[in-house]
Amino acid sequence: MNIFKRLHDYREFLRTSIKKEIRGKYKKSFLGILWSFLNPLLMLMVYAIIFPIILKSPEKNYVMFLMVALIPWNFFTTAITQGTGTVIVNGGILKKVYFPREILPISIVTSALINFLISCIIVFVFLIFTGIGFSIYFVFFPLIVLIEYIFLLGIVFILSSITVYLRDLEHIIGVIIMVLFYGTPIVYSLNTIPSNLLWIFKLNPMAYIVQGYRDILYYQTMPDVSGLFFIFVLSLILLIVGYHIFNKLQKNFAEEL
Repeated sequence: MNIFKRLHDYREFLRTSIKKEIRGKYKKSFLGILWSFLNPLLMLMVYAIIFPIILKSPEKNYVMFLMVALIPWNFFTTAITQGTGTVIVNGGILKKVYFPREILPISIVTSALINFLISCIIVFVFLIFTGIGFSIYFVFFPLIVLIEYIFLLGIVFILSSITVYLRDLEHIIGVIIMVLFYGTPIVYSLNTIPSNLLWIFKLNPMAYIVQGYRDILYYQTMPDVSGLFFIFVLSLILLIVGYHIFNKLQKNFAEEL
C-alpha cells in the first residue's frame, strides 16, 4: 500500500508529469494537442484510399473496421516505445530530485491513455456518420480500456526498469512490436486465420484486446468475455510482478545512469 501513499503525497508532481508528457509530444507545434484529433483523421483519409479503392478490400466499411483496431494499437505502441526509455530520458532529474520513481512509467502510460481517448472522439464521430453507430455493447468500452491500461502499465514497469541495465532492449522492443503488429488482428479479421493456427494468435494478449474493441464498435456484438477476463487477470498479475521488478531495480538507477 506504500505506493498509493507515495503517489498521493506526490499527486501534484504526478499531475505535472502527465501534463509535461502530453505537451512535450506537441512541443513547438503550431496546432499543439489538436494533432491528437488530426492524426487519426489523416489516417482515416489515407486508409480510405488505399484499402477500399486500390487494394479492393472485400470488408464492408473497411476504414472503420481498421480504425477501431488501429487506434488501440497506437495506444499500445506509444506507451511501450516511450515507456521503455522513460527512466533513461529522465535520468538527469532522477539524480537531482527525489520523487517516487513509479511516477515516470505511470505518467507515460496515462498520457498515452489521454491521447488515445482524444483520438477515439474522431472514431466515434465517423462511426455515426458511416451509419454504424453504437450498440448496447458499448458499455464494455470502459472495461476494455481499463484492461489495456493495466496491461500496458505492467509491461512499462518491467521494460523501463530493465532497459536501464540493458540498453539494447529499446531496439529489441521495436522489432518485437513490428512482429506483433502482424500477429494481431488489425488489418485482417480473425475469421481469415486457419483454425489450426488460431491458437498461436490467441497467445497474444493484444489480440483479445483489439478484437474486443472491434466486436463492440464495429461488429456490435458481445465481446469474448471469458477471454477478456483472462487478460484482465493476466494484466493484474503482470502489474504486480512488474511493480516488484521496478521497485527492486530502481535502487541502483542513479548509479547506472
